[in-house]
Amino acid sequence: MTDLSKSPMPVLSATGLMKSFGGVKAVNDASIEVAQGSITGLIGPNGAGKTTLFNLLSNFIEPDQGRVLFDGEPIERLRPYQIAQRGMTRTFQVARVLSRLSVMDNMLLAAQQQTGEKFWSTWFLPGRIAQEERDARDRALEILESVGLAAKANDYAGALSGGQRKLLEISRALMTRPKLILLDEPAAGVNPTLIKQICEYITYWNRQGLTFLVIEHNMDVIMSICDRVWVLAEGKNLAEGTPTEIQTNSQVLEAYLGK
Repeated sequence: MTDLSKSPMPVLSATGLMKSFGGVKAVNDASIEVAQGSITGLIGPNGAGKTTLFNLLSNFIEPDQGRVLFDGEPIERLRPYQIAQRGMTRTFQVARVLSRLSVMDNMLLAAQQQTGEKFWSTWFLPGRIAQEERDARDRALEILESVGLAAKANDYAGALSGGQRKLLEISRALMTRPKLILLDEPAAGVNPTLIKQICEYITYWNRQGLTFLVIEHNMDVIMSICDRVWVLAEGKNLAEGTPTEIQTNSQVLEAYLGK
């Protein structure tokens, strides 16, 4: 985990976020802050509003009110792809891969700012396009090798196991060269051996300078990799602190255990 005393400034901060569905307040005046270079956890009982908060931060759904700053700039009115282009990307509870494309093609689709995306460039800059494609393929293979998926590069993504799909989705996020990745339950439905590996990968990438915000129900994961933990309950902030502080917080215990 990162020494946050050396890098205290938040890369992501949100205040006063509100979102209602049919009169039910899924997120109710929630705030969160993610320090640059940290692994920050977001936990709470089922129905606490964690994924809805992720959707608001990444603008997959627009907040009824509230403010979201990424790198000091407001992003709550940007489209999700514009937020990704600025350096913040996300994964999902159930891994979203393009099942009928190869693992490599899934990776290449995430490459950013490709000259070949512009029609006229295909006519006038074929050399640059070819070089960028080679570079993107090399980077994709390097990432796949780092997570043990290189041998699956030419397989259909739909043939991967649930855990391997999680790794592919995280690897594809890395292809965008992000500053911050929002991970939604990376350990869900994954066998214990692969959970350990995913935690090791997250810690390794964090040491390389990547920041993470992680939703996870597996408390062993949260407590082992996170610098700070935020807790939601009924759409509201309940607590925030170090993993040790959260483990001994009476309000958090009551929210989870009903005692």
